[in-house]
Amino acid sequence: MKLLVIGGGGREHALAWRLAQSPRVHKVYVAPGNGGTARGSRMQNVDLTQIDDLIDFARREDVALTVVGPEAPLAAGVVDAFRAQGLKIFGPTKAAAQLESSKDYAKDFMVRHHIPTAAYRTFTDPQAAKAYIDEQGAPIVVKADGLAAGKGVVVAATEEEAKQAVDAMLGDGSLGEAGARVVIEECLAGEEASFIVMCDGSNVLALATSQDHKRLKDHDQGPNTGGMGAYSPAPIVTPALHNRIMREVILPAVQGMAKDGQPYTGFLYAGLMIGNGPDSTRPLKVLEFNCRMGDPETQPIMMRIKNDLIEIFEKAVAGKLDQAHIDWDRRTALGVVLAAHNYPATPRTGDVLGPLPADTEDCMVFHAGTRLENGTLKTAGGRVLCVTALGDSVKRAQAAAYSAVQKIQFDGRQYRGDIGWRALPHGDAAPS
Repeated sequence: MKLLVIGGGGREHALAWRLAQSPRVHKVYVAPGNGGTARGSRMQNVDLTQIDDLIDFARREDVALTVVGPEAPLAAGVVDAFRAQGLKIFGPTKAAAQLESSKDYAKDFMVRHHIPTAAYRTFTDPQAAKAYIDEQGAPIVVKADGLAAGKGVVVAATEEEAKQAVDAMLGDGSLGEAGARVVIEECLAGEEASFIVMCDGSNVLALATSQDHKRLKDHDQGPNTGGMGAYSPAPIVTPALHNRIMREVILPAVQGMAKDGQPYTGFLYAGLMIGNGPDSTRPLKVLEFNCRMGDPETQPIMMRIKNDLIEIFEKAVAGKLDQAHIDWDRRTALGVVLAAHNYPATPRTGDVLGPLPADTEDCMVFHAGTRLENGTLKTAGGRVLCVTALGDSVKRAQAAAYSAVQKIQFDGRQYRGDIGWRALPHGDAAPS
């Protein structure tokens, strides 16, 4: 069969790579893809981004199933359009995707359906927002309401920093419609974890747990990014906590969407803040919902899947996820992101990448911001690669990933040297 993966980042490369492992899959088209999918076995890039063009292509090539990677096509209604033409596609509708495309919608939804989240207020007026900041004090979090490609969240350590974020989002229009409103919420303390599930409208299948690293620099310093690395599983999510997350967050969200007349299909990602204490009582709050898999969490998760992924997707689009099961590699998978010069502000593109280490079953180089130009691989985005390795422990997976990272060279490259540090025994140093 032929499949279509919509998107061009590291998440999409990892999804296409795993789907291409199936003996039943003849080809995985990736639209628009990147330099890695251009060279992947049984993968083919197609330079399409418009929904009508994607529908025409899926019809013409007799695509059996389409999987949507990033948030923008979901918010634009790609799932609604495909379904209207009788084409199978995995993802939420435009209305359901508001859980990610509008922070204000998501916060209101969580409050109405009693899903734990940070206290908040929404503003369109900069002065009112600043007055609220004065009232609440810092640290405090300022979020652009709409999709802002990972640049719409500022965790402000001071009131002045928070007010500058308000001006940047509401004042100068640099974020366009995404910044027409801001959500200001309390700053939560604890440890973050990513909890991702697949939904078919009524049934839920949990994927392996993972943990992202949002800050640019080691020791969680520097600006927020789209994610500088991730690992799976996340030890903080114990079986007891897993059950609580399903009971207190995931099931209320899926049931709430159904009650609101928007049955949820597709990936659902809950970004969680987990406080200290016994698993039965430790604070648990939702930082955000995303309507797709996380990036770079997808890369380690895909490395750990052992069975045929296309069978899981087929059950998902047929409303039979209750019959699905994923076999997970018991080892840890850890991914390190290599980013471009001056990421996340204004990343430089066009730098030539040196030779990459050969992909193996236990170590993959997933591409994100790359392109092939006359046979030469060049940087084409902020996050360039995600080197992902399997190991019998976090420390071994980490060592394998960083060993491969050291073999990759391009001008201006930057990466964190401590991915996975929270899961290491206390006092262990990460590679640098």
